Amino acid sequence: EVEGKEIAKLTRKELSELRKRMGFLFQEGALINWLSVGDNVALPLRENTNLPEREIRELVERKLELVRIPGTWKKMPSEISGGMKKRVGLARAIAVRPEVLLYDEPTTGLDPVATQNVDDMIRDISQQEGVTSVIISHDMASTFRIGDRISMLFEGRIIESGDPAEFKQSRHKFLRQFVETS
Repeated sequence: EVEGKEIAKLTRKELSELRKRMGFLFQEGALINWLSVGDNVALPLRENTNLPEREIRELVERKLELVRIPGTWKKMPSEISGGMKKRVGLARAIAVRPEVLLYDEPTTGLDPVATQNVDDMIRDISQQEGVTSVIISHDMASTFRIGDRISMLFEGRIIESGDPAEFKQSRHKFLRQFVETS
């Protein structure tokens, strides 16, 4: 459900309109290999707005600065690191100023330093852009650094939900095992 509406019951048009209000950071960045960094970030703007190319370019440059990789417009995905690919994916996700950002395992495959940087960036972007971030992750250290509210799914339902301090105090057996072994 989003805003009290069941997603499965929306028409194609309603679903399309809802998706325009959301950004998504795929686990591996999901960059298009034959497009430059800048063109990857510009894609949703070109597809979903009528902005002139000059404004798109300015917006993309600002988003690349926001994710701390300015001046990378012309680089190709094959020329950048895994951490940079995640940043490009994030810049693309925020390009259209979404209300909600969905993240799929944003720190998977990153070293501890890159993980900390991505965590910091997620918090910064959530605050600076005024966006609600929903993060799916098994990385409990990141979850506790990023989360204002954490929920745990088990067998298809939420078994615990609360702020990080409340979450750490849970007595649910599966949750305790998951947190303690992470």
